[in-house]
Amino acid sequence: MSTMEVGASPLPTTVPFAYDKRMMITSGRSSRELAAKIAAKLGVALTDPGLKKFSDGEVYCRFQESIRGADLFIIQSTCGNEREGLTANDALMELLVMVDAAVGASAHRVIAVTPWYGYSRQDKKSAPREPITARLVAKMLETAGIDRLLTLDLHAGQLQGFFQKPVDHMTALPVLTQYVKDQLAADGDLVIISPDAGRVKLTRKFAQKVEAPYALLEKERPAQQVAEIGYVIGDVKGKVAVIVDDIIDTGGTLAAAAQTVIDEGAKKVYALATHGIFSGNAFETLANSPLSGIVVTDTVPLREGAPDIIRQLTCADILTDSVRAIFTDDSVSEIFAGENQLF
Repeated sequence: MSTMEVGASPLPTTVPFAYDKRMMITSGRSSRELAAKIAAKLGVALTDPGLKKFSDGEVYCRFQESIRGADLFIIQSTCGNEREGLTANDALMELLVMVDAAVGASAHRVIAVTPWYGYSRQDKKSAPREPITARLVAKMLETAGIDRLLTLDLHAGQLQGFFQKPVDHMTALPVLTQYVKDQLAADGDLVIISPDAGRVKLTRKFAQKVEAPYALLEKERPAQQVAEIGYVIGDVKGKVAVIVDDIIDTGGTLAAAAQTVIDEGAKKVYALATHGIFSGNAFETLANSPLSGIVVTDTVPLREGAPDIIRQLTCADILTDSVRAIFTDDSVSEIFAGENQLF
């Protein structure tokens, strides 16, 4: 005989109502244009996070619609945006506040999409008494409540190990290699240049994709944001050289590298990078360099006054495919046929 009391309802075996997952996309002030492109490709309207800045500089956020039960993708590179009057620290604080608000508003999952992961170059102790700030940022994001991180071309693979939550590491390699094939291959024999020994694996893969040889620049860095280029290891004479890196910041290192490659006999020199920071006097430095062209993606908004040699490509397609795969619980690595592990 059953022990269930007379008149008691049987325990339900299925959810008694239909449940559809919801995707929502929002953005802070550093990545609004990129977020709009991604949302448009996904057929989703951008959710207004209601960001405000008080007169004392504090950041406020209140989502303008319910996000309960939704998978919320917060698109925000932790970089400055001159047009918005935003610093890198402002962008980071906005991201943290949006994550905390989303968790408190009962979002089902909160995914931080940081195409440019700020502080990524502070990934180790290079001298006594230094912080590992990239790890600190990871702790802050996880404390705020992210469920996973989606990012693009990290400065170093070890950054993934700073997170307890899943990290989906994408790459702009397909966009950049396709540009080289379509736009630069016709200029002459190509040679792909690694700016230092740490980028050789990336450079080798890039060279394989465009079916070109590669060479290496030997350099020393006497101080932070200062580099001295030594010499080129490899043959560049009479060739079109393409320097491939993940970041272009002040431009001093790149300008010196381009001059070294020209001095070694290269016909032309181009530079390609995922993240175009272009801080300080970078525009002036690069405009006066021997570079024939510079190509970056829109992980970081391009400041006003960029010289004509700089061209910006969009990484929206890559991020759109990645967001879609995460939302539908499909394989993210299959987008790149497993070739997004660059380190």
